Amino acid sequence: MPFLFTAGLIAVLLLVISFLIITFLNQRKKWQLYHEMGKMKEQQQNQLIEAAVRSEEGERHRIAETLHDEVGAILSSVKLHFSNINPVQLDERSQSLHEKSKSLLDEGIQKVRAISHNLHSTLLKEFGLNEAIRNFLTKILQGTLIKLEMNLDNNYDIQNQQTDLAIYRIVQELINNTLKHAKPTHIRVDSIVKGTTLELVIIFDGAGLSQQEFEELRYRPEGLGLKNIQNRIILLKGDIQYAKNRDHNSILLTIPINPE
Repeated sequence: MPFLFTAGLIAVLLLVISFLIITFLNQRKKWQLYHEMGKMKEQQQNQLIEAAVRSEEGERHRIAETLHDEVGAILSSVKLHFSNINPVQLDERSQSLHEKSKSLLDEGIQKVRAISHNLHSTLLKEFGLNEAIRNFLTKILQGTLIKLEMNLDNNYDIQNQQTDLAIYRIVQELINNTLKHAKPTHIRVDSIVKGTTLELVIIFDGAGLSQQEFEELRYRPEGLGLKNIQNRIILLKGDIQYAKNRDHNSILLTIPINPE
């Protein structure tokens, strides 16, 4: 009897242990499955975001080429016809209108070229991220009363062109949003390379956003620009942090870069 009782107890213990092992293995398989499904979902999401970003970039290039090749050519042709008009043959009022029209036409041609270059990011490909940012900020703030300061780390070398392009587009969108909504009088843009990370911060006065406000706004229909920024941040595996203070606001970008 004691032997049978002991054998039965051992059998029960073995069954319990087997059940626990099987349960543990099943839970482990479920966790692995959930983990793999999560990775697949993340990969699919990133693929969709990348496709959307590539589509947007392709559309930018198409518009840039249309502006340069078609609209630019038409405006240049109009300017040529204007140049063939002899102002001496016009009365005083017509001469004044001629000069004003010619001045506006020249300004229009310059605007079209500037927009085309910004959309096509030619400067970025030729001279790198820092020079492209400097050129963009200088042009967009030229003729305004906004004080601009820039301190970009020259240790940042040209990375993958797609990475640099994504960072440049983020900066463009952030500056445009700042000018539109913050109404600043002072903008400062700094960057520093820390090991394998690029930190880029935009500091400005006026109206700003907190991180919570940014998270809320980017899900609204009117927050399309913020959503585009977030999509590029996701692709770069980076981070963006908004801060709102009494005397200034800041937007900090933290982007992993190639250690080489």
